[in-house]
Amino acid sequence: MQVIALFGPTGVGKTALALALARRLRARGEDPVAVSADALQVYAGMETLTGVASASERAELEHRLVSFLSLRETFSAGRYAKLAHAEIDGLLAQDRRPIVVGGTGLYLRAALTDLDMRPPPQAGAREHWRAELERGGAPELHAILSERAPEVARGLNPNDRQRVMRALELADAGQLAAANGESQLWSEEMRRPTTLVGLTMERAALYERIEARVEEMLAAGAEQEVRRADAAGASETARKALGFAELLAGDLEAMKRRTRNYAKRQLSWMRKLGGVRVIDVTERDPDEIAREILDSGA
Repeated sequence: MQVIALFGPTGVGKTALALALARRLRARGEDPVAVSADALQVYAGMETLTGVASASERAELEHRLVSFLSLRETFSAGRYAKLAHAEIDGLLAQDRRPIVVGGTGLYLRAALTDLDMRPPPQAGAREHWRAELERGGAPELHAILSERAPEVARGLNPNDRQRVMRALELADAGQLAAANGESQLWSEEMRRPTTLVGLTMERAALYERIEARVEEMLAAGAEQEVRRADAAGASETARKALGFAELLAGDLEAMKRRTRNYAKRQLSWMRKLGGVRVIDVTERDPDEIAREILDSGA
């Protein structure tokens, strides 16, 4: 039995497609379960902000690895990988069909492959580069990285604060893989037979859906959710959720802008996925797409 994995930008309709797949799989006598591959949906208390499937959607299709972690806890791809592997392997052992659903590229890879996780930074390195980041900004750190590891720097967005800083930490530790700007984090070798589907949409249509989604989140209480999380002492990891800082500041337009930019990065990340089948879902019914995926042999 193959794993089905769905990747795509926020707002593209991954949950709707997972539900459509589940209905068709049940009609074939299978027992599907969704496994989330999202870095922030793990937190209990931020379901609206992070776009966790609704209660009715989870009643229709069981979702694993959502809303199980305290807001005060930090989280990592390495920790997630162990949990995701256990879920996927356990489901397959029970002859149940895993549908991995995610928009966080690294977490999708963590679920599907054996990641070559890099070591923690040397003592003081993270503090040093964080101070440099606050002083000069991500582009300045990217320029430093370009001098030390030009191949790696060419593969990174100069404004990607976290990845640029992490690359410099790895360079300090002598652990930076320079070949083509890639590391084994992007391994194409799957742990289990997998049908990997990447969902795209015409940019204008996607941005319209993002605008509507942000408005819906706000109407559903996302700002109050963020303020409760802030008061509860949300961890640095939890605060990375799209819209967390923006809603704390009451800046809805900044949240929309950041979400659009994140969607662009997700679409760019999709090009790193080896063996992905890309499907344009613009103005297409989820059930039609689900049929296409399953008829292809998934």
